[in-house]
Amino acid sequence: MENRCAGRKPPFLAIRWKSFCEKLLTDFGRLMSDTPSLLRRLAEPLISGAAAALSEMRINLRAFASRRLPLVWLLSLVIGLVVAVAAILFREAIGAVQFLWLGTMSEAVVSAAAGVPKPVIFLAPVIGGLVVGILLQTVQSKQRTFSVADVMEARIHGGRGLPFWPGISSAALTAISLGSGASAGREGPMVHLGATIGASICQRLHLPDSARRVLLACGVASAVSASFNAPIAGMIFAHEVVLGHYALSAIVPIVLASVMGTLLTRLWFGDVAAFVIPDHQITSYWEFPAFALLGVTCAAVAILFQFALIATDWVSRHVTSATWLRPVIGGTGVGAIAVFFPEVLGVGYETTDAALKNNLPLHLMLTLLVAKTAATAITLASRFGGGIFSPALYLGAMAGGSFGLIAASVFPELASSEGLYSILGMGAVAAAVLGAPFSTTMIVFELTGGYTLSIALLLTVAIAYGINQAIHNHSYFQWQLETRGLFIHEGPHRSLTHAKLVMDFMDMPPPDAEPERYDADAGTPALKPSDTLETALRLFDAGGHARLPVIDEKDPEKIIAWASQLRALRYFNKALIDVSVEEHR
Repeated sequence: MENRCAGRKPPFLAIRWKSFCEKLLTDFGRLMSDTPSLLRRLAEPLISGAAAALSEMRINLRAFASRRLPLVWLLSLVIGLVVAVAAILFREAIGAVQFLWLGTMSEAVVSAAAGVPKPVIFLAPVIGGLVVGILLQTVQSKQRTFSVADVMEARIHGGRGLPFWPGISSAALTAISLGSGASAGREGPMVHLGATIGASICQRLHLPDSARRVLLACGVASAVSASFNAPIAGMIFAHEVVLGHYALSAIVPIVLASVMGTLLTRLWFGDVAAFVIPDHQITSYWEFPAFALLGVTCAAVAILFQFALIATDWVSRHVTSATWLRPVIGGTGVGAIAVFFPEVLGVGYETTDAALKNNLPLHLMLTLLVAKTAATAITLASRFGGGIFSPALYLGAMAGGSFGLIAASVFPELASSEGLYSILGMGAVAAAVLGAPFSTTMIVFELTGGYTLSIALLLTVAIAYGINQAIHNHSYFQWQLETRGLFIHEGPHRSLTHAKLVMDFMDMPPPDAEPERYDADAGTPALKPSDTLETALRLFDAGGHARLPVIDEKDPEKIIAWASQLRALRYFNKALIDVSVEEHR
């Protein structure tokens, strides 16, 4: 058997199997010998990618720490809590003053006034005006109260310019004003109070301007949320009106402050909307042309309201009288109107709520449009404390309700209730006056719970806001800032030239240098440290000067520094870049 098999060749399959095994062993050996280089080639992109990711993470963490964001987040919670407490005290203070002559601390002013003699209604704003006038002249350094425009100005100056005690006294004066019947809103003063607290809390901390501005906005968000029980609207208002941008780095702290403000006020006042109204539904899509026409109507109301505010303010500025007497005169005018129309007294939430519930006749709403406009214009021009937010909502409700009744009489089968038109009118007039279409729309949603009306509200708000911008080209707050030389609606290049001063970029001489004297007769113009960047650039261009002396404010013949055109331009360009970076990170 063995001899027979020994002379035979191996079968074909055995040969293939043997060669396969030999090749497999050879390849495996080559693979094992090449493993280090292969692994190295596979690992190189992973290692380089991980290194790049770690480097980027390190850069982000460094930027995160340089902007003090962990501290800003913590401070936002503190600011939200403190501002909410201040807002509660502010609202209770208004009620306490109101209790002295109406016998109630609630917002049902009209119902309470029905049981009060007419002379009391007339005298309440007059006596309140006397108290406010005396305090303005003796306590307030600027002899006026503060509101949203002052907060916007402080934001331009890096979160500075809101001293604590003048802000507190301004809030106290506003509480006396509104409690005694002055026809204005409480939200604007609360915004200033919140911003003042936010700025004061971070005053002793060495924070960059961007962080200070965010904390300023945190106080605003908490104040709006506490006033309206509207956390989303508070967050959007702080971004849209105060900061002027929606940078991602500002969202977290502002939301934290807004939520904190809402939680505390809900614990105190309850989780209820400012206006409790029945459900409203759009009857037909054929109403949308009417909604568009309502937007035009509300634009006209907003424009006339702003003209009234500006005109009475102009008259007040050009009439010479003692500071203490101005609120007395204004209180006399408001009291005279309130004798016939007590609906104009105070914040006006009860009358606004009545319009939303279809409880006011057409002739009364049309009359109140004129009466409330006049009363609010007189109130603010005479230096009572107060804002324009609540009056704008009030006028919008009256305009919308009147429009709804007229529309229902023309097209009874198609028109929805006048309450629905009142809601739309609130948003449209307020958006046009405040220059804040996004936050105003959200405020109306959260005040009324009317989310089902979103399409109609957006249309009405957009039309009213667009027409107002086409005619006025700014909001009421922006107009106030323009009277101070700040044109923020034209972009940062305009506001920065007014906000930045010569002292920010002038070159100081060495301490041991001999003081130079300025010769005014030489024909070379001079700058002062308090001059604006715009003034400096104009002087450089007018005379072709590359370098100008900076003289002492108290000693005009003493040169304390030099300002160069090149350094001024570099400073201006850097400021513009810093603004762009802050708004986009």
